[in-house]
Amino acid sequence: MKNFILIVLVLFLSVSCKKELVKEPKRLIEKEKMIDIMYDLSILEAIKYQNPLSVDSIDTNQKKFVLQKYKVDSLQFAQSNIYYAADYDTYKDMFDEIARRLEKNQKAADSLVKIEEKKAAKANKKNKVSQPAPKADGTIVPPVKKANVDSIRKTIQARRMQMQK
Repeated sequence: MKNFILIVLVLFLSVSCKKELVKEPKRLIEKEKMIDIMYDLSILEAIKYQNPLSVDSIDTNQKKFVLQKYKVDSLQFAQSNIYYAADYDTYKDMFDEIARRLEKNQKAADSLVKIEEKKAAKANKKNKVSQPAPKADGTIVPPVKKANVDSIRKTIQARRMQMQK
């Protein structure tokens, strides 16, 4: 009999410990959609942190825009966020997923920046005028700038037109 009472007591305690702190809202946002929303909001926060003028110059509310994108209202988002935040493990998994996405996109952006830097370096190398060597007396002759042939032709044509008048 003591074992039976002990078993019932353990079962009762284990069931009572799983009580939900926050009830599931009627219009709960699915977990994947919530991750997408939080990802977009974190990108906007990063933009705001890196370059505040780029986001503040726009008169729209960025959070409102993201919620409209996913067809969610602010109350639904707030209730869903509170619900997911009540379960620490689930919420942590969601943020880990967001961090993985951000890291993946950061690597892609870094590789694109490196490619652009290489292209710019090649372009600078091609367009770079060779620096003249200093003369025996130590003076340096400035390099001759390349003339734009099209502008010369236009100038000559304009002068011819003026002469004909």
